[in-house]
Parts: sequence; C-alpha cells; structure tokens
Amino acid sequence: MCTSVFPSLIYYSYFPSILISIGFTFFLYQQNKNKLINKLLSSIAIIFAIWMIIDFLTWFTWSVNTYLTFQRIEMFIFLIPPLLINFAYELISKKPGKLKQFFIWLPIVPIFLISFSNYYKLLYSVIIQNGSCSIQEEICYPYIYISAILYLFWFIFILWKEYLNKNLDEIIKKRIKIITYAVSILVFWVAIFIKIQDILGDNYALFIPFGMVIFIGILTYAISKYKLFDIKLLSAQALVAALVILIGAQFFSLESEADLIITTITFILVIIFGIFLIKSVKLEIQRKEQLQEVSDKLSLANDQLRTLDNAKSEFISIASHQLRTPLTAVKGYISLLLEGSYGKVDKAQKDVLQKVYQANERLVNLVEDMLNLSRIESGRMEYDFAKVKIEDVCQEVYDTFVIRAKEHNLSLALLFPENLLPEAMTDKNKIREVISNLVDNALKYTPEGGVKVILTDEGESIRVAVKDTGIGVPQEEMPYLFAKFSRGKNTARLNAVGTGLGLHVGKRMMDDLHGKIWVESEGAGKGSTFFVEIPMEIKEK
Repeated sequence: MCTSVFPSLIYYSYFPSILISIGFTFFLYQQNKNKLINKLLSSIAIIFAIWMIIDFLTWFTWSVNTYLTFQRIEMFIFLIPPLLINFAYELISKKPGKLKQFFIWLPIVPIFLISFSNYYKLLYSVIIQNGSCSIQEEICYPYIYISAILYLFWFIFILWKEYLNKNLDEIIKKRIKIITYAVSILVFWVAIFIKIQDILGDNYALFIPFGMVIFIGILTYAISKYKLFDIKLLSAQALVAALVILIGAQFFSLESEADLIITTITFILVIIFGIFLIKSVKLEIQRKEQLQEVSDKLSLANDQLRTLDNAKSEFISIASHQLRTPLTAVKGYISLLLEGSYGKVDKAQKDVLQKVYQANERLVNLVEDMLNLSRIESGRMEYDFAKVKIEDVCQEVYDTFVIRAKEHNLSLALLFPENLLPEAMTDKNKIREVISNLVDNALKYTPEGGVKVILTDEGESIRVAVKDTGIGVPQEEMPYLFAKFSRGKNTARLNAVGTGLGLHVGKRMMDDLHGKIWVESEGAGKGSTFFVEIPMEIKEK
C-alpha cells in the first residue's frame, strides 16, 4: 500500500492487536467452551484477528488479483454485526427465534453475494497508485456503512431496553452498560479511522487495530469488576499477555544493542512476574471458591434447620392446643372434688388430689409456655397495647402468690414508691404473665427468707424488681439464663420439674413489648434480683 510507512510501524500496529485478540480468544474459549456467550465473543475476536492479519498482508501486496482476494476475505469482518446481535440476546438471557435469526443475518447476505461475484465493482474497485494497491468505494459501498450503523443501533436497543427494566439486578445493569460502551467504541473507532484513511491517506489505517485492544481492555475490566462471563483468571492472564505482547513488539523497532539488552531484560522480568501474578490470583480464587463452597453448605444446612425448626414449632403448637383442653378439664374436676362437690373427701384422698392438682397445674403452665413460645417464633403472638397501671398489675400478682408464700413459710412484700406512678404503654395480660413468672420462680428457688416486689419510677419507664433471698445465680450462668430450655445447675435440686422456658418466653415478650428484662446476683447462695423495665411510651426502633 503506502510506501511512506516504515515496516516497523506496521508491525507494531498490527502484531500486538492480532496476538492480543488471539490470546483473548484462547483464554475465553478455554474457560467454558460449551457456553454460547463465550463462543460468540470468541468468534468475534478471532474474526477480527483474521481481518487484521489479511489487512496487514495487504500492506505488502502489489498484485491486483492478490489484493482483490485479500479484499474478499476481509469481507468476513461483516460476520461480526450479526454475532454481536446474538451476543446481546445471550447477555440478557433471551433466545431469538428462527424468524428473528433470519432478519439478523439477512442484511449481510447482499455484501457477500456481490463481493464474491463479478459484480464486486458495485461495492469497490481496485486501483494502483504510486506503486501500491488500494480500493475505491463505488455506488453500493454506502450500504455497508448503513448496515453497520443499523446493527449498532439494534445492538444498543436490545441492551438498553433490558437496562431500563426496574427489576433488573444492579450488577447486570452495570454489565450491560459497559458492554454497550465497549462495542460502541470499537465500531466508531474502526469506522472513523477507515473514513480518515480515505480522506488523509493510508497511514491512518495503522490506528484501526488498536480499536480491538481497547475493546478487549474494557471487556477485561468488566470481567474483573463485574464477574462477566464467570471467568476467573482472564483479567490477570490478559494483563500479563498484553504486557508480554506489547514489550515483545519492541523487538521490531530496536536501533542499538543497548535497546536490545534493555528490552530483553524487561521482557524476561515481565514473564517471570507475570507467572507469579497468575499463580497468586489462581490461589486466591481457589481459596474464595472453597470459602464459597463452605458458605453454600452452611446456607443449605441453615435452611434445612429452619425448616425443621418450623416443623417443630408447628408440632408443638398443635400438640399444646390438643393438650390444653383435657388438662383444663382435669383441673376443673379436681377442684370440684377438693371442694366436696361430688361427696365428702377424707384427708388421705385430699392429699392425693392436691398432689394431682399441683402436677396438673405444672402441666398447664408448661403447655402455656410452649404455646406462647410457638406463637412468638411463628410471629403469631398478638399484643394489645394500652395505658396500664403497673401497680394494679403487681397487686394482682401479689394477691395470687401471697397465700402460697405463707404455705411455704416465706414472706412476700409489695413495695410502691411514695408518689403515684404514671401509666405505661404495654399489654396488661402479657406484662402480668412476665411478672407472675418471675415471682413464681423466686418462690420456687427461695428455701427460706422471702421475696420483695419493688416498683420504681425511672423517668421514661417503670421498673419492677423481684428480689429474693434464694439460691442466687453464678456469674458464669447469667449469659445463658434467658436461653431456651436453659436452667441453672442448682435449680434442679429445688425444682426438678422446671423446663427452662419461662424466662426465655419472658425475654421474648419483653422484646416485643419494647421493654427490658435482666438479672443481677452476687453469686450462688446470695439471692438474686430480676428486673423488668416497662416503657411509658413506645418509641419506634
């Protein structure tokens, strides 16, 4: 072609782009040769590489027939637009039907039919000027530009229509955006420098191959940042390959032995460090994959545990409902027997009935705790928030347990502050259940002495303290006291039938009531104080 261009510049222009395109194709295809999106992009890269090889050879061609053959082979570059359209559909996971495929490939058919026939002169003619061959555009050549522009708009329309989908994942949107930029830059780069070449001379054709380098660079960035095509090592491999190719291309333009030595040392260092870089990236990826595999297994196990836990909660809920009805009936009939409604009961029989009544009462409480826990865990627990006088609630609790305390030779005191307490926003029944459970526990685990229920005004909340002189709570057991089915080591000695559900249910209720519950104790044998803090107003969390 143009004899004013130094051969070394031609080599430097074409060789890096050709090698990078071929290397990109190899790495891309190697990662997943069965994936259609990889095949499409590999095909685009290799067609561009072949086109650059043929275009490179035309610089040293002076035979019209040979040049015409090369020009016809270069027409295979027009396979890229239909491949890009298919690539766009594959990127958004949509398959074009047979009719759409027909229209995708139809526009390039006239180009090949004319170019490979004797009518090629409708597209271009080969001329010899200044001892070199070149082409001159003819009447039908604008069809090529128009087709390329329409394909580009079609490509952009497909991707941006998907991009505007409000439900689309942000990562996929970023992939679509960067792919659109990459293809648009490649098409405009090639088109602009082809046109500049026609106007200002063949020298500007040397810029065309760098369009593919830019295109691959943008794709490599997308692969690295947004995990495009699910390719792991491509970004590191492509970076090293590009450096090796670009430095290797310097061997074609050396002017002295010093340049040769420096270039050779640099070339060897890039290869060595490149190998270490790829190995380190590969090792990091393997570790991430192992961690991801472990994470996936844990997630699966967690899902299975959640399913089992839901099934367990459902079973407990159904079983508890079924148990509560007969237990309530048993409780009622035993009460009638103790009251003598069915005839006189002697002392021995009364003692037995009293024990049966107490055992039944424990079962009723257990069933109620299990039902409450089931409702809380399934989100079915209902709360009726209203202004409540906590003194009235505590008085009801006191009246319930004062006789029992006397029966066990224990004192039970209810202490109010001097000033009248304000009302609190809470669920009266639920807060009474929580305080009752604390007083019940305090009496169970206090062998001698007594229990005090103390109310105080804390400004924005009301605090109820249930203080006992019982067995206390060791420091090491405090973190687990409110856990499900958790019981202290010393509790079984005094109350072997406890379940460890009461405090856990109370904690869950207080969380839902926007309050707090906690315990303080100086240690085993030194008593304990359970605190309940009830807010006067509910603040949004």
